[in-house]
Amino acid sequence: MTIKMYDLAGAEPERRFSPFCWRTKMALAHKGLEVETIPWRYADKAAIAFANWDRVPVIVDKNLPVVDSWAIASYLEGAYDSAPALFGGKAGRAFAFFVNNWVDGELHPVLARILALDILKHLEPGDRDYFRQSRETRFRMTLEAFCADRQKHLESFRRLLEPLRSTLAGQQFLGGESPLYPDYIVFGSLQWARAICDLRLLDPADPVDAWRERLLDAFNGIARRAPGYW
Repeated sequence: MTIKMYDLAGAEPERRFSPFCWRTKMALAHKGLEVETIPWRYADKAAIAFANWDRVPVIVDKNLPVVDSWAIASYLEGAYDSAPALFGGKAGRAFAFFVNNWVDGELHPVLARILALDILKHLEPGDRDYFRQSRETRFRMTLEAFCADRQKHLESFRRLLEPLRSTLAGQQFLGGESPLYPDYIVFGSLQWARAICDLRLLDPADPVDAWRERLLDAFNGIARRAPGYW
């Protein structure tokens, strides 16, 4: 049975920009599972009310809803344990949990200051008022003020990637010779930027960009085929 996944979309249905949804899509592809993605927008909260949740990703597998990208990855690892492993054992799961927290707590706040206005531009009209109001309440300033001096935030973002850069200078993936879920966590954030921002966040000579290119081509290029700017 094909897994259904509710996936955040912009005004263009094929423009999918959620970093959390990209984590899940790459995890599903890693497991070799068939998935039907359903475009979802901020105004569509009723569409996922059956899951008692108001954000995506949400998957439905065998009539069972599973919410939150980390919980979904953990579910897939247990439910499909004969498929390729996402974590590579208990130690790998613990490392992935660290990466998950680092990206959410450190990388995303800086990326948001680069991307928030780009997100707004790519939303359909029915989502724009919600996005502006909810984010300006969260940030306690206008989106324009939040994203001011984007070059400064870009420099901060690139500095944050230094541990990743040093690691990938000596190996193909965070998982070693092949990718594991920690790779998809960080890659999802770069897909977020690629989908909606025409500012190239990585220098092509950066080992992080070479790693990103490898993941863009993984699983028959599902990520590269998605609409994006770089």
